Amino acid sequence: MLDPIVNFFTRIFQWIGRGIGLVIGVILWPFLWAGRWYTQRGWILKAVVGVALLLLVGFYIRFFYMTQVWNGFDPNYVESYQFENRNVSAGEQVAAGAGTDTARTCGRSAIAQVTADLTDLNVNQNAWISSTLLYKLGLFGIDWDHTPFMDNKASFQRGINQAVRRTSTELADNMGRVRTTSQIDGDLQDARGNLQFDEETWYFGLRPFGPKTPTPSYYRSAVTKLRAFNSRLETCQAVFDARADNLKQYVDRIASDIGSTSAILKDRAENYDYGFFDPRADDRFWFAYGQLYAYYGLMKAAQADFEEVIKQKNLKSLWDTMDDQFVSALRIQPWLIANSSETGIFATHLTTMGFYVLRVRSNMVEISNVLAQ
Repeated sequence: MLDPIVNFFTRIFQWIGRGIGLVIGVILWPFLWAGRWYTQRGWILKAVVGVALLLLVGFYIRFFYMTQVWNGFDPNYVESYQFENRNVSAGEQVAAGAGTDTARTCGRSAIAQVTADLTDLNVNQNAWISSTLLYKLGLFGIDWDHTPFMDNKASFQRGINQAVRRTSTELADNMGRVRTTSQIDGDLQDARGNLQFDEETWYFGLRPFGPKTPTPSYYRSAVTKLRAFNSRLETCQAVFDARADNLKQYVDRIASDIGSTSAILKDRAENYDYGFFDPRADDRFWFAYGQLYAYYGLMKAAQADFEEVIKQKNLKSLWDTMDDQFVSALRIQPWLIANSSETGIFATHLTTMGFYVLRVRSNMVEISNVLAQ
């Protein structure tokens, strides 16, 4: 009586086995064909092809290393600056210099310093992934951002870059000049322009056709310009306008920036909740993480640069609360990113990150409201 049932399931498993074998065969066929072709060639062609394959394998090993090793990554990096020991606002004169202009000393800008250091982390301590050739080629023509592989570091770097771009604009347009009526500082203007350069340019391009200056070169130049500005500021040869309205505008712009990121996380969490099978959940998560990573340091720097304003407005308690939200968000470092429904059985990393982004933004809105009074 059981024979028909046994035979039925036997046929089912045979079909499944044949199907799996067919899929594996299709995948391996190009490699088997290439192997047969290679064995039938002459030794000169074999040597050329062999060297080319070795170079390709070497490039991919290096690419794997660049994308998986995160040099200088430290969610507690802000502590190394010891901004709490500063007692002078950016641009404030701290030494008269015995009556000579060249001997005067003024407070450096912590915001400019952190902006330069974050960019240095992206392009000097690490390779800038988004403009590397193998990243641009993708996985068999599929953009790495549309796969679960190799894109986490690139997304993290782009999140940082989003924050430093916003900051460089505020430095050039508002904080680095007196009431926006004086001339824009040349170093800050150059830094802003360089950081606005696109994120994906390699040494050669098709539109327009020809050699190009790669993206990291522009960002490295921005680091140099930001540090030059700080050196001139220290000798009172540059301006940092540490007014309450400048701080308010900076906080408002950041709140708007991370608010947009929150909306992106919300859309992805609600419409693509495939658990561990959402190929874009990881780059959405790590982009938001990179933004918060950067803004955590930049907000601590703003607290140092606008020290007098924060004292006058009694903002320290609100600022400390905001810092705590940053720290809590940066503790979330899952090995795999899951984008599941809130009622599902898997983790909901995008929703969790979105929650912390909104809490940080809420604290910023409170700070802005106090600065407006």
